[in-house]
Amino acid sequence: MQIAGKAAIVTGSGAAGCGRAIARRLASIGAALVVTDINESGCEQTVRQIQSEGGKAAFLRADVRSQDEVHNLIDFAETTFGPLGIYVNNASGPEHRFDQPLEYWSETVQTEFLGTIYGTRLAIDAMRRSGGGAIVNMSSISALWHGRKGGSLSYDAAKAGILRLTTGLAFLAKENIRVNCFAPGWIASEQVRSFWDPLTPEQRKEYGAPARLLQLDEVAAAVVCLATDESLAGRVLVWWSEDAPGLIPWADRGYGALEPIALHL
Repeated sequence: MQIAGKAAIVTGSGAAGCGRAIARRLASIGAALVVTDINESGCEQTVRQIQSEGGKAAFLRADVRSQDEVHNLIDFAETTFGPLGIYVNNASGPEHRFDQPLEYWSETVQTEFLGTIYGTRLAIDAMRRSGGGAIVNMSSISALWHGRKGGSLSYDAAKAGILRLTTGLAFLAKENIRVNCFAPGWIASEQVRSFWDPLTPEQRKEYGAPARLLQLDEVAAAVVCLATDESLAGRVLVWWSEDAPGLIPWADRGYGALEPIALHL
């Protein structure tokens, strides 16, 4: 898929993390970026960086938890830069512990899962109008890691739902619309680094933390690959921080091995 001249939206691109790195990478290869977040000052900074690097960018504040705001976001992209070619569901919120009030669980699910559903469904409509495009959803290894210690249950459940949403939309490739998903490990964002950097190698093993973090440019490269490789549709790319990236085999049942259990029928 050719990126140059395509309008692209990256949600959650107003923070100095994955969203900004992805937006800058797409702009560097010719996409016209709509930067969006609830952090307006951060969006302005992302736009300035893209423009200073010779790229095209504009921003619109949007909360992905609102279907109407996502609809307006896509309208803005089409009006500003033309037909939508790329949509990256990157917006994310804080992970909440299981013992926090239920409204925090709902907030996580609304941002991570419903926001991705709204963006995906409305982007599909826009891409049908334009003759095709690519959607990239962001999941996490936490959606795959059976028996993971700690973390946020609502976050993990939402990210698992995103995996199934993605694979279930593989059939859209016949309309030249490809939906793929990236499930990264620990990423070298500011928040993660502040926890990971002070740990000794022994403490990292104790906490189940990797020996290295995925760099932001590695994340951006993975997303661009999923957006541009026309052979990929309905696929999930997994990159555990210490290993090489790889695709989950198509029709994989979810577990490579199962422990036998005797059932008394």
